[in-house]
Parts: sequence; C-alpha cells; structure tokens
Amino acid sequence: MKFHVPEMSCGHCVAAIEKAVKAADPPATIRTDLAAHATEIDSTVSTAALLQVLAEAGYPAIALGEGSED
Repeated sequence: MKFHVPEMSCGHCVAAIEKAVKAADPPATIRTDLAAHATEIDSTVSTAALLQVLAEAGYPAIALGEGSED
C-alpha cells in the first residue's frame, strides 16, 4: 500500500510513522521516500486502518495507486 504523507518532512517524522505502524502491525515493512513525502507499507492491516494509524500519529495521509484498496 502506498501513501502520500504531506506532513512527513524529516527523519523524526519517518521514525514516528514507522513506530506507529509497527505498533499496529509488528511484522509490517515500511519503505519511505522522504523527498517525495511518500511511504509504502506491506501489512496485513487494511488501508483504512493504516490511514487511521497515520492520522493518529499526526501524519494524515492519502492512499495512492496499486494496492491501496487492500
């Protein structure tokens, strides 16, 4: 699942997002592109649940493209 995270702007943001996602789904894998304000998450958690996790961590996101409807 790919997400655009406009508020992600530094390494602290990346760490906070990774921590929040791992709290919801410990085996999830997360790849981030800080310059593009994008993250890709491989998780068994639904897209809606991940959007909620990101928002609660202070990083509202928009689901993008392939796999975003899982």
